[in-house]
Amino acid sequence: MTTPPAADPGTVLRDATAAMRQGNLPGAAALAAAAEARFRARGDADGRMRAKNLLGAVAWETGHVGDAELCFGTALELAHTLDDSLMTARASNNLASVAHLTGRPEVALSLYRTALLSYQRLGDRRGMAETSHNLGIAFRQLGQWTDAERAAEEAVRHAEQLGDAALRGLALVGLAELHLELKGWPLAEREIERAAILAAEGDDPVGVVETRRLRAVLHLGLGHSVAALEEAQAARHDAQTLGTALLEAECTTVAARAAFQIGRSDQAESLRADAETALTRLGAAGLLERFNNEWGA
Repeated sequence: MTTPPAADPGTVLRDATAAMRQGNLPGAAALAAAAEARFRARGDADGRMRAKNLLGAVAWETGHVGDAELCFGTALELAHTLDDSLMTARASNNLASVAHLTGRPEVALSLYRTALLSYQRLGDRRGMAETSHNLGIAFRQLGQWTDAERAAEEAVRHAEQLGDAALRGLALVGLAELHLELKGWPLAEREIERAAILAAEGDDPVGVVETRRLRAVLHLGLGHSVAALEEAQAARHDAQTLGTALLEAECTTVAARAAFQIGRSDQAESLRADAETALTRLGAAGLLERFNNEWGA
């Protein structure tokens, strides 16, 4: 994606954000980098801060976790310098996700709580929804079920009040994943199907793939291993097409477990190796440990 030489960096950054939302990650990266360079040349710290945060988000989605952490860290430093409470909250939330992925749960929870308090003070309901969703994931993976459910339900409540279809779908994905963990199959199934509809309505291709992954997990839990493998492989392909590395790796773990349950040993081992390689490259220590614990379960 090319950028006209005279384009205003603010316009370029808006185009980058739109490309990100549409799942065009290469285009978003190119535009955000162009905007960041122009903001830097102008000495525009505010613009550079926003561009760095978006570059971090693209790096996160594409699996460049180290680059994402550096970009989010720079955005947070600039936010502190500019006394920008909203970007402080956003960058803290994003850094928390990096800490969570890389196996630093206490750091993640502290940063998520900091972000949530900032969003609450600002009255930013979208931020509250997104951070509550992330807190739900963190609590769930720590086995703190009551806190996980409370956070997931808060995410749904805030998203419903905003009325944004994609955000409502994201929040329902979190609640569905919790109910999958607790083996609440009928409830999880209803939430997955509703989340899929909302993701499609909200033009959120990543959200659509997330619901396919969860549908595969549901099939696996119900013992429908062939259906689980088919759904997980389809979701994996879609995630690969979108360039979302973490989601692709998560889909691969489900496919590997499904192939194992069917008895396709060679395919299962190949998928397992792919999943372990991807999770290791991402630095996803917690997910890798969990996958190894679940292997064969």
